[in-house]
Amino acid sequence: MAANNPASEPGTILEAYAARAREHAGRRDAERRVSVVLSRWRLATFLPALALLAWAIERGVPSLFVGAGALFLAFGVLVVRHARVDERAAWYEALRVVNDRGVARIRRDWDHLPVGDAPVAKDHPYAEDLDIFGRASLYQWLGPAATAAGAATLARWLSTPAPPDEIHQRQEAVVDLSPRKEWREHLAAFGAVDSQSTQLPIDGFLTWAERQAPPLLYFGALRIAVYILTALIWMGIALHATGVTPALWPIPLLAGMILSFVTAHGVHRAFDSAGVGQTALRQYAALLAHVVAPRFESAKLAAVQARLGTHSEPAPVAMRRLNRILGFAELRQGSALLHFPIQAATLWDFHVLFALERWRRRTGPHVRDWLEAAGELDALACLAAVRFDNPSWCQPRTTEERVLRASALGHPLLPDGRRVANDVTLGPPGSVLLITGSNMSGKSTLLRAIGLNAVLAQAGAPACAAALEMPPADLHTSIRIQDSLERGISYFMAALARLKSVVDAAEREAEDRVLLYLLDEILQGTNSAERGMAVQAVARHLLSSPAIGAITTHDLGVAEDEPLRSSAVLVHFTETVDDSGHMSFDYTLRPGLATSRNAMRLMKLIGID
Repeated sequence: MAANNPASEPGTILEAYAARAREHAGRRDAERRVSVVLSRWRLATFLPALALLAWAIERGVPSLFVGAGALFLAFGVLVVRHARVDERAAWYEALRVVNDRGVARIRRDWDHLPVGDAPVAKDHPYAEDLDIFGRASLYQWLGPAATAAGAATLARWLSTPAPPDEIHQRQEAVVDLSPRKEWREHLAAFGAVDSQSTQLPIDGFLTWAERQAPPLLYFGALRIAVYILTALIWMGIALHATGVTPALWPIPLLAGMILSFVTAHGVHRAFDSAGVGQTALRQYAALLAHVVAPRFESAKLAAVQARLGTHSEPAPVAMRRLNRILGFAELRQGSALLHFPIQAATLWDFHVLFALERWRRRTGPHVRDWLEAAGELDALACLAAVRFDNPSWCQPRTTEERVLRASALGHPLLPDGRRVANDVTLGPPGSVLLITGSNMSGKSTLLRAIGLNAVLAQAGAPACAAALEMPPADLHTSIRIQDSLERGISYFMAALARLKSVVDAAEREAEDRVLLYLLDEILQGTNSAERGMAVQAVARHLLSSPAIGAITTHDLGVAEDEPLRSSAVLVHFTETVDDSGHMSFDYTLRPGLATSRNAMRLMKLIGID
C-alpha cells in the first residue's frame, strides 16, 4: 500500500527544507545583531555605574548614589534581556541545523549528517552486512535522535525486529506524527540547540534518583538539628536586635558551622550525584513540556504521552522543580565569600539537600520511565520523518504467508537520482531466489536493498518500495566477510562461521517467524569445484527448512545441479557495451540465468591488458 502523505514530491520537500533553513538563519542573524547592540549597552551602563558609585562614595552625595543604582538596575535589565536574545539566537540556529539535516537526508549527503555510532554485538546477524550503523548507514540517515534515550531506542529497533502488533502500533504513530512537521522540527531542535546536552549520559543521576533512602535515624536527626539550629540563630538575632536578650545567637551559629564542616563531604557528594548531567536535565524539562503539549490520535502515542503525566505530578513540572533545586545548590560553586556567610546564617546547603531528598523520594522512581517514554516518541519522530520526506514509499504489510513480495523495491540509502527499483519475491519455503550476473552489475546492492527494507518494515517505518508485504522474519545475512588477525580467523573460516550461523538459525526457526536469509557469493575465496559443492550443501539445508531468501553467485554452473536446479528461481543482472567498447549497467533485474561475463573487459578498462 502506498504511503498517503500530504507532502508532494521529494524535490519540493527538499526546497521546503532549504527555505526553512534560510528563514531560520535570517532570524538567527537578526537576534545576533540585537545581541551585539545589547552587549554595547551593557558596557555603556556598567562602566558609568562604577564610576558614578566611586564618585558618590568620595563626595557622599545621595543623588549620585541614586544615579549609580539606576544605572546598575539598567545593567541588570540588559543582562536578562541579553541572555534571552542569545537563547533565541541559539534556538534559531538549532532550527536551521535541523532543516539543513533534512536537505542532507534527502540528498544522502553523509558529510552533513552526524554519524552517531551505536554499539552492536560483533556477531549480530545482519548489522554489519547491511550498514545499519556507522558512516553512510541506516542509523545515520534516520537520525540524529534528539535525546540519548531516543538514540538508544532507535538503535534497538533497527537491531531487533518487532512483533506484528507492535509494528502496526508504530505505523499508526508514524502516520500521526508525519504531518506534524513543525512539532517534529522543534523536537529535533532540542537535540541540536546544544549538540551535547540531551546526548549526555545521565546514568549517575538515575542511580541517585532510584537509590534507597538514607538511614532514617541519621537523616531524620540531621533534619531536626538543622531546623532547630536555624530557628535558634534567627530567633537569637531578633531577640538581640530588640534588646530582649544578650548576643546568644553566635552559639547556635557556631554549632551550625561545626555541623556543616562535619557533614560537608556527604552533603556535597549528594549534590554532585543529583547534578550529574545537569545540562541535559535542563534541556529535558523543556523537551518533556514539548512532548506532552499536543493531542495525539494514535493510541501508542497517547499511551507514551500518558506515561509522562500519570504520577504525582507531570514530568515537565517535576523536572523544572528539580532544575530550580539544583540551581540553589550551585551557590556552593560560586564565591566562597558569598557562600560561607549564607551557609553560616541559614544552613543553606542542608535545606537544599532536604528539598532534593523530597524530590528524589517523590519523583525519582519515575524518571527512568519518563526518559524512556520520551526516547520512544523521539525514535517514532525519526521514522515519521522518513514518511514525510518520501511520500512515494509504502507502508509495509505484515502477512501470515511465508513470502516476501515487493514492487519497485529500491535501496533506501541511495538518492532518488541513482536508485533503481526492482520487483522482488522471496519464498515460499522450499524455493530460493538465485541471482546471477557479472561484476558490478548490482547483485550485492539488491541483497542490501531487500535486507534494509525488511529492517525498516519490522521497525515500523515506511519501506523504499511501491508495495511490500512480508511475514514476521528473523534476518540473517552473509555479505561482507572479514578476517581477523587479532582473533586468528582467516577469511575462509569467517565465511564458514557465518554460514554455520545461518544454517543453525534455519534449524531452530520459530513457528510464528520465518528465517529470511541473504547470502552473497558463498565461499568466494575457494576454488570453483569446492565452492559449487558448498553452495549446494548450504542450499540443501536451507531449502529443507521453512526459511526464505536469496543467494547470489558468479558460478553459473551451480544452477545445473540439485537441489538448486529444481528449486531456484533464476534472475540476473547484465551490462551493455556500445560500439566504442564502453560498458554500462542499468541495474534492472531480469528473469533467467546470466549470459555475460565482464572481468576481462573491466581489467582492460582500468589499463590491465
